[in-house]
Amino acid sequence: MGLLDDMRAARRAAGRRPTTATTAEVAADGMVPALLFIPDISGFTRFIQESGSVLAPQLIADLLEILIEANTLSMEVSEIQGDAILFYRLGAPPTVQEVVTQCRRIFLDFQNYLRLVERDLDSELSAALRAHDLTIKIIVHFGQVSVAQIREFTKLMGRDVIVVHRLLKNNVTGNEYILLSEGYLETQPAAEVARSFSWTRLLRGTCLYDHLGEICYRYAYLSPLRVLLQNPDPAAETGAQRRVDGNALKVLSTVRVPAAYALRVLSNFRLRALWMPGVREVTYDLTKAGRLGTSYKVSLNRGQIDFQTVQRFEDADRMEYVEKISLFRLFPNSFLFCFIEAVDTRSCLVTLEFRYGYVASARALIRFGQLRRMRRFMGQSIAQLATLCEQMSQNRQGQEKPTGING
Repeated sequence: MGLLDDMRAARRAAGRRPTTATTAEVAADGMVPALLFIPDISGFTRFIQESGSVLAPQLIADLLEILIEANTLSMEVSEIQGDAILFYRLGAPPTVQEVVTQCRRIFLDFQNYLRLVERDLDSELSAALRAHDLTIKIIVHFGQVSVAQIREFTKLMGRDVIVVHRLLKNNVTGNEYILLSEGYLETQPAAEVARSFSWTRLLRGTCLYDHLGEICYRYAYLSPLRVLLQNPDPAAETGAQRRVDGNALKVLSTVRVPAAYALRVLSNFRLRALWMPGVREVTYDLTKAGRLGTSYKVSLNRGQIDFQTVQRFEDADRMEYVEKISLFRLFPNSFLFCFIEAVDTRSCLVTLEFRYGYVASARALIRFGQLRRMRRFMGQSIAQLATLCEQMSQNRQGQEKPTGING
């Protein structure tokens, strides 16, 4: 554990980072404007209760320090509540791009530290991390607060402090996202908000809270940022089918259809059973098909797996389509990334990339077998997807072929 010890010592030697004093206009009632910002560790309670490691509390303390160190907005810490930190900054709100940059920094630092611990500790803690899904969600709000100094503690009070804490309990599916309240978004130009989230998609949500009423917000999944995580094993690549970041399988194929057509086939829930081996049935809400955040259920072999669309991005050169996978017992915390690149006007390169948190077995032989079956499944899927796209395109062209003048 030498590397971790060195990092901890360096952090403690650095001490508390200096922050820039903020002058805020105090209203007649003593309230001041403030940014309220809460990063919350998802999976904390279960990890502490089930890990069985005496080092688990120390790891959580380290992760909380990582969150504090990642502070790029010169925020102050108001309080630490188990698995969450309430940051605040008095005065005018930061720009949405500054907030997004801060959230990305927190998420990447958090996840990269977890990867470091998994590699550096050949112990029960490392195994416990692989068996639990620790990740981060972030709540951003802007409003009015009253600041009270109680001995050496700074206490924030007011309705907006209650709002930001209540927003930790919301209607968002999943546990890895940024949530921005209407109170914050109203301070930012809509065009800047859209531009700052070009790497993912903003979805709308609302929640009704006792004594507070309806609180509107927008949220974006952080999952697409996993492509930026540090590679713990850069040498682990072998051809078209390979492991990426040590926890992914990738297959690719040239498909003789236009890129946009391939994306339509790939993202069509109804067609999933025609190219994914073993899929018997796909069920989803027809009124929500095609929207980001839509969930659907796949009956696969003898079980059921839930998918949720979390990203769809298109530009002139590349298309990306990402789905989060739930209830996949063999590969918890997994995602299906689909990348489509145009080769010419009539063909494209399709890449399917399956990323997973870990293989759910303590036995190396069983893990090897599961990975081998998944590689075979991915290879069959990409081949059948290519065939389906080309057959559907040919059938469509046949139906659209004009008849003779006298036909």
